[in-house]
Amino acid sequence: MALRPGRTMRKLERPYTRISKRKPRMSYVVGVPHRKIRIFEMGNKKKEFNTTMRLVSKHSIQIRDNALESARIVSNKFLERNIGTENYFFKILVYPHHVLREHSLATGAGADRFSSGMRKAFGKPSGLAAQVKKGQGIMWVKLDKKNLNVGRKALKRADLKLPTPCTIKVE
Repeated sequence: MALRPGRTMRKLERPYTRISKRKPRMSYVVGVPHRKIRIFEMGNKKKEFNTTMRLVSKHSIQIRDNALESARIVSNKFLERNIGTENYFFKILVYPHHVLREHSLATGAGADRFSSGMRKAFGKPSGLAAQVKKGQGIMWVKLDKKNLNVGRKALKRADLKLPTPCTIKVE
């Protein structure tokens, strides 16, 4: 099954939990899918750096785990290629906890026989997302002041992979 467009799930909402008094087993999300992002810290963890750059969200939004993973890969590869692994420390600050569900309806000939419409429309788990508030940091890079321009470009590349406009703050 193909992945739905990100715009269908980027709106930040309170996680809905179905509560069934007659059948308690219906109240649980069955089977949480594996998250696409596995590595949250990259680079040199031991060295002290004098500059920190943060990628900050401009809107409250849900970011899927595959968008976080693609942003991580792009920015880490750029940093690694331009300044080397020993000259930065890169960290993803958000974690995809929120389970995304979708209620897929059957289409085609004879679908009305086994499609129950919106009855029991809780949905099956389809992915995970991180819920990010406005002004919250998504990722940061620690590096030396001489590599400031490279860090800014790396975070800009990560920003292009995320479904929200972001700002880069230097501390």
